[in-house]
Amino acid sequence: MPQTETVFYADDDGTAPLLEWLDRQDRKVQDKCLVKIERLQELGYELRRPEADYLRDGIYELRVRHRSVNYRMLYFFHEQTAVVSHGLTKEDVVPDREIDLAVSRSAQFDRNPERHSYKE
Repeated sequence: MPQTETVFYADDDGTAPLLEWLDRQDRKVQDKCLVKIERLQELGYELRRPEADYLRDGIYELRVRHRSVNYRMLYFFHEQTAVVSHGLTKEDVVPDREIDLAVSRSAQFDRNPERHSYKE
């Protein structure tokens, strides 16, 4: 099975919200999150619970737990590319505002993938 291209969503200023969020997390959380992103690259659309789950409106979550805290990274697909939007610390459920933000970013990405793909 070929690898799924995975990119980080970039805001208009070129920054990647997911990477900024990751930088604020403990090293162990960062490592666990990077493993989940690698699994997304390996499996793409085939990645399922408990590692990932579909939320709504084309938005999925990568699921990480460290100690008693649930971390989530929201992503969507553009053609065959997985685009990781941003991360959050989950409460009881992923808040609608976070899913709506990912939906908005998906629409922006669809209009201009080149502009909204993070480049190092």
